[in-house]
Amino acid sequence: MTRTLLAAASAIALLALGACNNDQSAGNQTARAGIWAAGSSTVFPFATRVAENFARTSGGAAPRVESLGTGGGIQAFCQGVGPNTPDIANASRQMKASEFELCRTNGVTDIVEIKIGYDGIVVATARSGNAFNLRLQDLYLALAKETPGANGAFAANPATMWNQINPGLPAQRIQVYGPPPTSGTRDAFLELGMAPGAALLPALAAIKASDGDRFETLAHTLREDNAWIDSGENDNAIVQTLNRTPGSLGVFGFSFLEQNLDTVKPETIDGVAPSAATIADGSYPLARSLYIYVKKQHVGVTPGLEQFVSEFMSEASAGRGGYLQDRGLVPLLADELAAQRAIAQGMTVMTAPAK
Repeated sequence: MTRTLLAAASAIALLALGACNNDQSAGNQTARAGIWAAGSSTVFPFATRVAENFARTSGGAAPRVESLGTGGGIQAFCQGVGPNTPDIANASRQMKASEFELCRTNGVTDIVEIKIGYDGIVVATARSGNAFNLRLQDLYLALAKETPGANGAFAANPATMWNQINPGLPAQRIQVYGPPPTSGTRDAFLELGMAPGAALLPALAAIKASDGDRFETLAHTLREDNAWIDSGENDNAIVQTLNRTPGSLGVFGFSFLEQNLDTVKPETIDGVAPSAATIADGSYPLARSLYIYVKKQHVGVTPGLEQFVSEFMSEASAGRGGYLQDRGLVPLLADELAAQRAIAQGMTVMTAPAK
């Protein structure tokens, strides 16, 4: 299955459609022919693989899976209850409190959060490129829009070369291709890479202790001078760009790295290389969890929705050695998988996120 809509156009269309269905309840909505999942480009290949297997074994309509980015998928999911809104939001980060509130405002009151496995965010280069032994603070110093100057005042980031921020890095131009603001991969990169890197600098650590909101703004705001380049929701496009643009770096999901090791290579972060083992044990600094959010009000209305979720969390799919591991998903540990499977089977509704 291919990505059927451009992210921006899809999000606008879905929001418009969803707005028409805010007054629908599970009791009066009209069932769709098949399941609809939308969201993260990282989760997209996993959801697509489950959809393919589900269609073969169930004999029903093939689930529709769309890649809109985590933010776009959750926005569409939260527009209301009814056939013009997705049953599932795929996410490469947890739902935010503001998104949960949007859902609740639009009548989406019963949401099931299921962790499906792990992934890592990698910083990669073409295989022919120089090696980068990056520190977390290097990410902030290279890519933040504003950085502290000699007098402690913040100003536009002056760095143009990697060796200007760390003499151990190559003397080449800072040029990083990464996901746009709608992407959960970008959100996770900011949370796991940029913010911890900023906190290692005394000036930023002091601000974090006194003014958390200002710290988050400084740590999460990326450059807009072409040192960081938004490259759409398609991680494969970033991989291809690295080989067309010598000396550039790219930020994308570990699963896409595994599929392209013949052309790109990962860089270490604080001396740790991304691998299934370092992501699963948390030693790789940019490891993250992946999720699906299920609209419980659509269970029993959208045909096969419960069965699709069960297939997603089955041992053959999400377990160690399952077919999603073949696609690059890092499986949950056995006890954690059992706990998430219990949530899926019981359709246990989540509580409001803290932030």
